[in-house]
Amino acid sequence: MNDAASQQEILIVTGMSGAGRSTVANTLEDLGWYVVDNLPLPMLKTLADMADRSGGALPRIVAVVDVRGRDLFADIQATVDELRDNATVRVVFLDATDEILVRRYESVRRPHPLQGDDRSLLDGIRLERERLQELRASCDVVIDTSRYNVHDLSTATRELFSDDNTPGLQLSVSSFGFKYGAPTDVDLMVDMRFLPNPFWEPELRALTGVDPEVKEYVLGREGAAEFLDHYVAALTPVLAGFQRENKRHASLAVGCTGGKHRSVATARELADRLAGLPGVSVSLRHRDLGRE
Repeated sequence: MNDAASQQEILIVTGMSGAGRSTVANTLEDLGWYVVDNLPLPMLKTLADMADRSGGALPRIVAVVDVRGRDLFADIQATVDELRDNATVRVVFLDATDEILVRRYESVRRPHPLQGDDRSLLDGIRLERERLQELRASCDVVIDTSRYNVHDLSTATRELFSDDNTPGLQLSVSSFGFKYGAPTDVDLMVDMRFLPNPFWEPELRALTGVDPEVKEYVLGREGAAEFLDHYVAALTPVLAGFQRENKRHASLAVGCTGGKHRSVATARELADRLAGLPGVSVSLRHRDLGRE
């Protein structure tokens, strides 16, 4: 293996039609990745060989794959196994709920690729989801775009892939409210509803976990400090193990009822503590803050 090949990275971007493949591809292209859309999988090996012979001119390649073929799973697995001999290869799967996909297709007035003449839009979506179930389970990164607009998805893509050449682990910490639905694309999840809710304190109700008064209230409740100390201690070997296994991205979601008080204050505290671990770079996002 030469030095150029050892540094080469390949992303295969796939997933549900309407989940945002084009947005992710455009963002990655802006970040300097060489993007090829609808490239037949057998040709990806040829492209990787050409990049290898270019002397490092194409160190990062994105292949956006059309997922309509029935044999896609087997083809991707075989292709990935072959490419991994000379490059770092990951498969990124974009997903969204059926309801969101229907809404997106109706807004652009386009048929689903698997809809056909005798199926409804929802039938096409469900057929595609059935075909891709096994593939989704095997992917390296799953991004649920249900609550993302174009700008949110672009931001999330930048957080995941803009610093891929740096060693270590990029940890995304986010707060959320269970009343709006738990995220489905995270590695780790914490439920902070075991602490008293500041919502029931009149002087704190209008504030958020960003405010010092709420932070002091949440982190000062019985069990909060003990939880934080033990959870960070438990995560330390986990995040170190992720790095040993060459897992570059991990996500931690912190939830409470509305995503306004307890989860926000706790996510901020966890992000601050975990950012001090060796080789860990942390980003923080509050998914549902401001929705009430």
